[in-house]
Amino acid sequence: MIFSAPERFIPAAKDAEISSSKAFWFLFKKNELLVFASSVNRLEVPYIKDPSDIAISIVARQCIGHYDGKPCYTAEVPDSTQKNDDFIWSGLRSLYGKLDDDLFAISGRAYQIADWYRNHQFCGRCGERNKLQDGERCLICPSCSLPHYPKIAPAIMVMIKKGQEFLLARSHHFIPGMYSALAGFAEPGETLEQTVHREVHEEVGIRVKNIRYFASQPWPFPHSLMIAFHADYASGEINIDPNEIEDAGWFSATKLPERLPGPISISQKLIIDTLRRLKSV
Repeated sequence: MIFSAPERFIPAAKDAEISSSKAFWFLFKKNELLVFASSVNRLEVPYIKDPSDIAISIVARQCIGHYDGKPCYTAEVPDSTQKNDDFIWSGLRSLYGKLDDDLFAISGRAYQIADWYRNHQFCGRCGERNKLQDGERCLICPSCSLPHYPKIAPAIMVMIKKGQEFLLARSHHFIPGMYSALAGFAEPGETLEQTVHREVHEEVGIRVKNIRYFASQPWPFPHSLMIAFHADYASGEINIDPNEIEDAGWFSATKLPERLPGPISISQKLIIDTLRRLKSV
């Protein structure tokens, strides 16, 4: 699954003795990753001893693990860092298919950790500047001892089947012609199944039943975990919430929207799995 940790990657929160003096450096300026062009269509994450080797200064480094025995670090780069013709700054989405698949997946982890560190410099309880906890992925307040761990927001995605049809919808921010499965964030105190029931009814006004788990996907935009489900239509007519949904409808294998989500998202896999199931019936 895209953005999930590859088998050759071992997560870590602190440095360890390693044989190589070089490391993979995931350097972020706001939401953009620094990469080098290795060929016309391929890009590379810097594999260097230190960012100063390429004249880059960093705010703070964090070890995120080891890939093939090589250390991996993530760090924030000051906004004032000047452009350089030797490297490229790029958002993660546009790097899919251009970076090595494993390093692309690791970059999602690296981004979430760098973004968490940038956004939690000060304690939300007393305002004191936080400090990184040694050996643990945690920022700790030296004044009131409040720990600040990376937060992950669980979000459901659901494909609803009704006979030979399935429900797809489009958000206001989708590119023209694209439809996807319904999705929404879990709220405090909810099970994921309760989130499915609530989100479906809020967004399109129908009821579902027979909720079944499909798969999950880390989604670093910025800190989500997508949990995808299949469900069956139970009752009701489509009545969209215009604040959330621009359009929704029932589709089939012979009646698909103009565009489907790209392969970077679990939504495409959920749709493909639905089409496969309908074909086998």
